[in-house]
Amino acid sequence: MSRDVELQCRCGEVHGWLRDASPSAVSRVVCYCDDCQAFLHHLGRADLLDAHGGSDIVQVAPSTLSFDRGGELIAAVRLTPGGAYRWYASCCKTPLGNTATPRLPFVGIATELFQRAPGARPCDEVFGAPRGRILGKFAIGEPPPGSVRPDVRFLARTVGKLLGWKLRGKAWPHPFFDRASGNPRYPVTVLSRAERDALRPLCGPR
Repeated sequence: MSRDVELQCRCGEVHGWLRDASPSAVSRVVCYCDDCQAFLHHLGRADLLDAHGGSDIVQVAPSTLSFDRGGELIAAVRLTPGGAYRWYASCCKTPLGNTATPRLPFVGIATELFQRAPGARPCDEVFGAPRGRILGKFAIGEPPPGSVRPDVRFLARTVGKLLGWKLRGKAWPHPFFDRASGNPRYPVTVLSRAERDALRPLCGPR
């Protein structure tokens, strides 16, 4: 079943839509990398991490995601000058999406956004269960089964999704970047090395 799904931040000021959501249209993964952990600690939202430091993320094509309220509250942080853009709602520090540059057409959305919307359905029902668990070497405590070694099947599916989205023109319109210039549409802050290093003790393994 395919349908449009609402999403919103914790306080409801930032609201948007994911179009044509279904298990076949997205890739859902739990990521244990230290950057995802550091980002949520930076926001003060470590409550969104699971017991092993994992982030539950749905990867979608940029053109399927849009925001219709609260654009003035959207901002991003990069943990390093060349790192991913990690977008969030400045009003309540809810993560909105992780992206690289527009040349790599994907947005990784924390499932928290979907659970805050009115009448939200369980993510397993909308997107299916996570198809992979990755970068378990950074997990807190014992890495979850299947998370340390590369999951060839999941990686192949992800690459196939990215290529398909690119070839079908689903990189644009992009919710976070301007098409004409390729520049971010919202303010971006880059952490200093000291700020990034201060987050490391909070992340696994430790």
